[in-house]
Amino acid sequence: MKTRDRIMLGALELFNERGEPNVTTNHIAAHLSISPGNLYYHFRNKEQIIDAIFDGYTSALKNSFSPKDRYSSEELLAYLDAIFLLMWRYRFMYANLPDILSRDEQLQEKYLAAQEISHRNIMTLLESFRESGLLSAGVKEMQSLANTLKLVITSWVAFQTVQAPGAKITKSVVYQGVLQVLAVVKPFTTGLGKQRVMELESHYDDHLQEDLV
Repeated sequence: MKTRDRIMLGALELFNERGEPNVTTNHIAAHLSISPGNLYYHFRNKEQIIDAIFDGYTSALKNSFSPKDRYSSEELLAYLDAIFLLMWRYRFMYANLPDILSRDEQLQEKYLAAQEISHRNIMTLLESFRESGLLSAGVKEMQSLANTLKLVITSWVAFQTVQAPGAKITKSVVYQGVLQVLAVVKPFTTGLGKQRVMELESHYDDHLQEDLV
């Protein structure tokens, strides 16, 4: 693996474990057993590392979704799993997003572009569910629902970090976020749609219980 890629992966690991504000470039270099000079050859500062990690996040977000006219329960499950993996893999970013974006105007622009991608994906899914008879909602309700889902997805980890002193983000916390997404959608479903949502809830409840054991 190239040194640049090792630095990004090592930084991502430390950011997730310790929290991005608690990690310096020296910490990253020591973690990888390389000199600070070697790190600075590839990245001038920590912000550049975060920016490169965010590019990986954006790429994964794009690749996790393939627009279609109709989605089966299995395809929806695959998409939710992909979102879960993104939330888990990049949890440091979700946990400390306002501070990270406030330090880097260019990164904030990238974030807004990524959010637009996420919004389009969610709207495509909701429209597909309505066409399939799984969702009963008007245009305004769909827009409002999409915004609420985006809000839950992007803020869930940060919300959980302030619920208790020293709270840590575990996989079970992220699974709870997916269940919250399903809870938001459920009131807008038809009878058939509610059945599909309950099947998905059962799937994530099982994962949640396994993680808590």
